Amino acid sequence: MRAMFSTVAPRYDFITRTFSYGMDRHWKRAGLNRAPLPDKPVILDLASGTGDFSLMVNQRYPGARAVAVDITERMLQLARERGVEHTVCGDAGRLPFPDHSFDCVFVGYGLRNFPKLDVAVQEIERVTKPGGRLVSLDFFLPANTVMRRLYLGYLYAQGAFWGTVLHGKPRVYTYIPDSLRSFVSIDDFSSLLSRKGYQKIDTRRFILGGIGLHWAEKR
Repeated sequence: MRAMFSTVAPRYDFITRTFSYGMDRHWKRAGLNRAPLPDKPVILDLASGTGDFSLMVNQRYPGARAVAVDITERMLQLARERGVEHTVCGDAGRLPFPDHSFDCVFVGYGLRNFPKLDVAVQEIERVTKPGGRLVSLDFFLPANTVMRRLYLGYLYAQGAFWGTVLHGKPRVYTYIPDSLRSFVSIDDFSSLLSRKGYQKIDTRRFILGGIGLHWAEKR
């Protein structure tokens, strides 16, 4: 997985915008807008990629401390080049932070790639302050079976096209539908959050349930 993300890192932002019909940054801003944060929040940008959430928080909250964590050092290098100051190469299943460290944890398109989703959610809950928030944006399996098949087919076609155009390898970007096949729906993830110690769980659905935003408060 690390090798694959190192390969796609220089094109990661372009692919993210393409697969989201150009709506990616709008959705991330929507996630931030509905997350009540203190004046100088300490936030974790988990599976940060090139640091979109970190940059948005720093722009919105002068004096904020945003820590970008990704398993791929190349992604963090690109984040630093964009102006992200605090970066850590780390695993979502074993976060290198004390309990109750963060006012909010943001996760952009990382959930599907965590080998053990329940373990990662438990770690996120552990490092979040009581009353703190989780905001996540990700691809999900549409609940409708027909839409699910159509959506996966669309993602495969898009991935194969851009993999061929950008790398000469059609399978480079089919990791998105590959990871979705064994993933969950928006409602399934909401249920997991409830079991892992979250309340006030709210969602927004895009692309007929293929993209989901979650907000949740730690009990």
